[in-house]
Amino acid sequence: MPEAYIVSARRTAGGRRNGRLAAWHPADLGAAVLDALVADIGLDPAAIDDVIIGCVSQIGEQTFALGRNVVLASKLPDSVPAVTIDRQCGSSQQALHFAAQAVMSGMQDIVIAGGVESMTRVPMGSPITLAKAGGIGANPFAESIQKRYGVEGFNQFVGAQMIADKYGFSREDHDRFALQSHQKAAAATAAGAFAAEIVPLAVVTPDGQTVTHDRDEGIRGDASLESIGSVKLLSESGTLSAATASQICDGASGVLVASEAAVKAHGLTPIARIVNLAVTAGDPVIMLEEPIPATRRVLERAGLSMADIDLFEVNEAFASIPMAWAKALGADPAKLNVNGGAIALGHPLGATGTKLMATLIHALKARGGRYGLQTMCEGGGIANASIIEVL
Repeated sequence: MPEAYIVSARRTAGGRRNGRLAAWHPADLGAAVLDALVADIGLDPAAIDDVIIGCVSQIGEQTFALGRNVVLASKLPDSVPAVTIDRQCGSSQQALHFAAQAVMSGMQDIVIAGGVESMTRVPMGSPITLAKAGGIGANPFAESIQKRYGVEGFNQFVGAQMIADKYGFSREDHDRFALQSHQKAAAATAAGAFAAEIVPLAVVTPDGQTVTHDRDEGIRGDASLESIGSVKLLSESGTLSAATASQICDGASGVLVASEAAVKAHGLTPIARIVNLAVTAGDPVIMLEEPIPATRRVLERAGLSMADIDLFEVNEAFASIPMAWAKALGADPAKLNVNGGAIALGHPLGATGTKLMATLIHALKARGGRYGLQTMCEGGGIANASIIEVL
């Protein structure tokens, strides 16, 4: 089977809700990443076969073929096609899977996979909120689904707490994990660990000054167990709070995937090789536990073990998710989310998949590692898992 290589991986720095990226249209955010991916490697953009963009809240400024609008807002020629996909939080990781599959099948040679989400301009849950306001049926869960699973609908907050209870995590366990996420992210920023992956963006401050946005806005370098522990719990009997969940975030990200033939023809230098990919699905009620079987599946397919993997990126949708993943699989915590995760850096929904991939590749390169594994929980009880080899 032909190989698929990643030759460029970039992301914007995360913007807090109503923060520095609030004035950026989602299409422009995505376009900035596309332009950077192409400029990094000096590629003729006309050679790109397709662009696959992940986005979750496809409404308002993020509707009407967002992927195509990202291309039209970029410096790419309008001859480059695009498509928008939604696999919930795993949307851009699935975009990467589709891009790799297209290249490995021999049908395409150069594909950009990415994602964008402006959670300030298009708040999470907007499609349902707007449907309710317009008097349109707004429950995506048909009566047949409700009857089958004995619930009116699936809720990620409920699922995260179910996982915390199942694996025996206390509030202090979650708070400590969240604190470590902020500490690792702050240390990585201070050390310049994100510099190679971040696309700097110009933003205008409230006082009219133009500044460069090149640092993740949600990191709390002064966080403490006391401050995190003071945040109200999501439920009275629960152990999770907003401080131990992923931050609402604006951002975009992307990777450029190329075939061996394209690498040779265009003089490209691969930075990583796609080793194996998997997507699995399970219980939609507990919902967020699926990264565990997805990891087992992709390791089995690749003929590798947990010990073979040098670094892991497991999305911090809630602290209980990577904690349960590590406990179930016996992962070395020193290899997990080494530069912090979504609790500190933000989770721009449709953009997080390739955002994590950019961070994983650059973190492996900085440490001289070889194999990296990325996985994330997704709405409906689905999970993607990807293994890459840094070159």
